[in-house]
Amino acid sequence: MRLTRRLAAIALLAAPLLAPVSAWAADDPAVQTVRDLYAAFTAALKDGPSPLPARVAAVGPALEKAFDFPAMTRVAVGSKWSGFTPEQQTAVTDAFKRSLTVTYANRLARAAGGKFEVTPKVEERGSQRVVPTRVTAADGDDSAVDFVVNAGNRIQDVLLNGDVSEIAAQRNALSAPLKAGGADAAVKFLRQRADGMLAAKPTP
Repeated sequence: MRLTRRLAAIALLAAPLLAPVSAWAADDPAVQTVRDLYAAFTAALKDGPSPLPARVAAVGPALEKAFDFPAMTRVAVGSKWSGFTPEQQTAVTDAFKRSLTVTYANRLARAAGGKFEVTPKVEERGSQRVVPTRVTAADGDDSAVDFVVNAGNRIQDVLLNGDVSEIAAQRNALSAPLKAGGADAAVKFLRQRADGMLAAKPTP
């Protein structure tokens, strides 16, 4: 009986050591990926929101490093992806990357004067990890932004307030062009969307 109780006590003491260490993994590469991205966002806004083309140039390299654009494109396109030629896949991926880069640079204007906070708490979801963050605007309005990071430490999706998926939104937007004209229509749609944001007059 004493031996049984002793073994039980040892098991209870050892349990925390056997728990996943990633629950509070501040040094997890997934966390660093998001921190590096936010550092680029902060630097781009240090003097206030510059014109959109300048913001695109400032954050484009950081987004390309942090985001797994090929994987994101495949998921956004869905089942039609396998029917594209290699050339079509490359064209859609390039257009998707440009469109999403312009989109994020455009959204950055709303974060000027605010702050980006990364929570060093990683949630494991199979081979992926979720890094929670909070973005606070200058007026105090804040949002939970969770980054889904894959095994290669690249961001594969972004979740707003826990459930609004960036990739799901992109997939929905691409649905009609893909149905109407396949890869060529998707490329045209993505290019026009990016061009439209770049051509829009800034809000006074």
